[in-house]
Amino acid sequence: MAQKGDLMTTRSDIRVLDATIRDGGLVNNFMFSDEFISALYRANVKAGIDYMEFGYKASKELFDVNKFGKWKFCNEEDIRAVVGDNNSDLKISIMADVGRCDYRHDITDRSESVIDMVRVATYVHQMPTAIEMIEDAKSKGYEVTCNIMAISNAQEGDVKQALKMVGESSADGIYIVDSYGALYPEQIRRITELYMEYADEYGKYIGIHAHNNQQLAFANTIEAATNGASFLDATMMSMGRGAGNCATELLLGFLKNPKFNIFPVLKFIQDYMLPLKESGALWGYDIPYLLTGQLNQHPSAAIDYTNEKKTDYAEFYTDLLDK
Repeated sequence: MAQKGDLMTTRSDIRVLDATIRDGGLVNNFMFSDEFISALYRANVKAGIDYMEFGYKASKELFDVNKFGKWKFCNEEDIRAVVGDNNSDLKISIMADVGRCDYRHDITDRSESVIDMVRVATYVHQMPTAIEMIEDAKSKGYEVTCNIMAISNAQEGDVKQALKMVGESSADGIYIVDSYGALYPEQIRRITELYMEYADEYGKYIGIHAHNNQQLAFANTIEAATNGASFLDATMMSMGRGAGNCATELLLGFLKNPKFNIFPVLKFIQDYMLPLKESGALWGYDIPYLLTGQLNQHPSAAIDYTNEKKTDYAEFYTDLLDK
């Protein structure tokens, strides 16, 4: 597949989605202050970010509302308290996890909501339910994506079948998700080319959500974009589960599109991300995340290990080898 775009021009199809609250919320159980969320919203609007993901639509039957901040559940009134009627060009998204969301009741009609996009997150073995969720959200009037997680751990045949199912659905877009931060740019190139085949056949767009276990989230994001992906996830100062994600400040600088303004991002990082980091919130590249990424394993063990401030990396490595 021919390269799409170059370093001297801009692409009109590129969209940047800020996932700081949603993925970053996995770091601190979504315990963000109202001031932080409002400031992030204003920064995204000023920066020209296209979408802002406020969090999950998680089931209040499965998850204790007293153990999580409000952005685990994204109540309509909580979002409106921040954005009002969202009289801006910024679109608002939420994520609905297969098996963790009472989507029929908790996701209302688009006409009653300030939310623009629903992103359905699924593993390949959950595709039948994911398709039901996609059709439900689409029938309610939302833009819908299907985010197929942990593809580094999935069989290629299963991924192709999942892509065909999403292609035949009413989803607008399909996301490449490197949940374990295990993939390299060469692999991302091949995966993007595969996804683009289905995108072209069925009229979908392709997105990328990368994790930074091997310090490749930014590299993998721009590799996917080079090969046709147009929806690019990023987070402020790369905040996200474990090793974090593609950093917004890196991505905006690379895109060079005059619609984006990096200054509000830098100001937000200075005023809010640095204090959050200093308060004890833990995310970002570290040896334990490197090891789970290299071994293509879920980062949960590395998260526990890092939170316990352990540094016997060799022993941790041998423990991972036994899994």
